[in-house]
Amino acid sequence: MKPGLTLALQQPDGRHRALLPRHRVARWIRAALDAPGEITVRIVGEEEGRRLNREFRGKDYATNVLTFDYARAPVVHADLVLCAPVVEREAAALGLPVADHYAHLLVHGTLHAQGYDHERGARDAAVMEARERAILHALGLHDPYPDRGPLVSAAPATAPTRSRRPSAPPPRRPASAAPRPARARR
Repeated sequence: MKPGLTLALQQPDGRHRALLPRHRVARWIRAALDAPGEITVRIVGEEEGRRLNREFRGKDYATNVLTFDYARAPVVHADLVLCAPVVEREAAALGLPVADHYAHLLVHGTLHAQGYDHERGARDAAVMEARERAILHALGLHDPYPDRGPLVSAAPATAPTRSRRPSAPPPRRPASAAPRPARARR
């Protein structure tokens, strides 16, 4: 049985509203959760995506997904911010349906919210990618890393131990407020 999920879905941009009904978004996120979750998904335009990436990661461009994780246990608390124009461009470049690319990025962001991190080193990247591949395969979706070799069905089911962890998570903010995370990851 999959862990419980409380989902807030914000789509002020609205261009992909038909591709992202609540039940599909919840299915994709639940597939990646190892613990109950309270997750806000916000679909933004290019300007907001660029501003958030610049403010929280120091990178002056809009990126596909940003994960703002606040707590991992006993409940995963996180915000996932996806930039609609970037997702659309990447899906076209990859030859994928836009909804399938959203599914991958929501799985990717949910894994980040639980401590998986592909930017920490080759071993951590391999663990995260194997988990992503297994989840997307179970959902009947594309393999985002086909050049990594055959899919191994025994992907780790739990997040790796994090080397740095704040003593207490930042206070949870209302879903309508701008993200104020301790850290953001792509």
